[in-house]
Amino acid sequence: MKTTDTLFDFPTGELLLVNKPLTWTSFDVVGKVRNAMRIKKIKVGHAGTLDPLASGLLIICTGKFTKRIEEYQATEKEYTGTLILGATTPSFDLETDIDLRFDISEITENMIYDVCKSFLGEIDQVSPNYSARRVDGERAYYKARRGEDFEIKSRKVIISEFKITKINLPEVEFRVVCSKGTYIRSLISDFGKKLNNGAYLSKLCRTRSGDLLLSDAWDLTELITKIHEQRREEKALQGIE
Repeated sequence: MKTTDTLFDFPTGELLLVNKPLTWTSFDVVGKVRNAMRIKKIKVGHAGTLDPLASGLLIICTGKFTKRIEEYQATEKEYTGTLILGATTPSFDLETDIDLRFDISEITENMIYDVCKSFLGEIDQVSPNYSARRVDGERAYYKARRGEDFEIKSRKVIISEFKITKINLPEVEFRVVCSKGTYIRSLISDFGKKLNNGAYLSKLCRTRSGDLLLSDAWDLTELITKIHEQRREEKALQGIE
């Protein structure tokens, strides 16, 4: 948790909660933090990748805390977001252009609420082709961007909560609580299919991972500034000594 008087001990181990900026990859954020630390031979990693077009809570571990990455990845996740009804994209989000459009004039709010309930519990889910899932040893998005045909096996995920928070068609705002490994983009694509229509994800924010909250996360710029300040202070003390 961030505090104004935080003193980082990166080699021993730190758990950093960061609000990942939109368009940044999770690896971009890790690299930014690693470069700011400027400590050689120290492990830095993240627990739970966020897509570039998603924002929100990203967990970064340093030093001995990297041994707990799998523990943090296994926790329940919470997201808020917005979907667009009446169209689809190959990536299920805004990374790619709309490929199909559908008439939504017959879709009612009651239909939206009813379909939402049908996803609760354990479901089989197929990851998007534009995803970091590995297929034959390679990230799926590389194959997708080359236009290759390939198949991704489904896996079981758990949707604990799926609530519609606002409807202003074609936009629908929602909140989801789910197990690790859930692709919200796939959930939204399947949501559109169950309405005999189409849908894609236009906005997504991770607000919680286990007991760790976005409200306790560092703004990335603020965190980098804090790391730099601590480094300068440590160098000054070393100079006095």
